[in-house]
This record gives sequence, C-alpha cells and structure tokens, in this order.
Amino acid sequence: MEEWSTEQWNAAIQSGEKAAFYLYTPMCGTCAVALKMMMVVEQLLPQLQVGKANINFIERIAYDNKIESVPCLLVYEGGEMTAKVYAFQSVPYLYELLKN
Repeated sequence: MEEWSTEQWNAAIQSGEKAAFYLYTPMCGTCAVALKMMMVVEQLLPQLQVGKANINFIERIAYDNKIESVPCLLVYEGGEMTAKVYAFQSVPYLYELLKN
C-alpha cells in the first residue's frame, strides 16, 4: 500500500472514483493489525485506489474529516465521504464495504 501525501489524497477524491485512505500512527498495535487486513483487501480489489498516511503528518485531513481515533479508514466516492470506519472487523467486512 502506497503512502499518500495530502495532494495525492485530494487528487483521488477529485477523480470521482471510489478511493480509500487508511490513517494510522506508527506505535499503534491495532493499526498494524488493520494494515494487514487492508493489504489483503487491496490485493482482492486491485482497481480500487487505496492509500495510507501517518495521521501525524496530515493534520489538515484529520481536522477536516473529524478523525476521532486511529486506525481510521476514509472512503470517498463521487467526491463525497461514503464511510468512516474505526472498527476494522474483518477482511470480509472491509471487502464488502469497498467493492463496487
């Protein structure tokens, strides 16, 4: 999964296609588990735009999207937020959420 900058995230939103942005902090154990699940989903959905970022470096995105904790998955489609996930329940749950 590629590390995205704010500019890359904004470009993904503006494309209008479905895009997922995984937010984490490096010392978060739950974030590490969620990342492994997201990497599986990324392999299952190769057409989906998926990026990740350390929330410490994307303060504006965190503020604008009212991020309350990490891990967090933001899903946008058509330029609008369609989901904000804090509980990464399982790979099948994430797959169903993100498939077209």
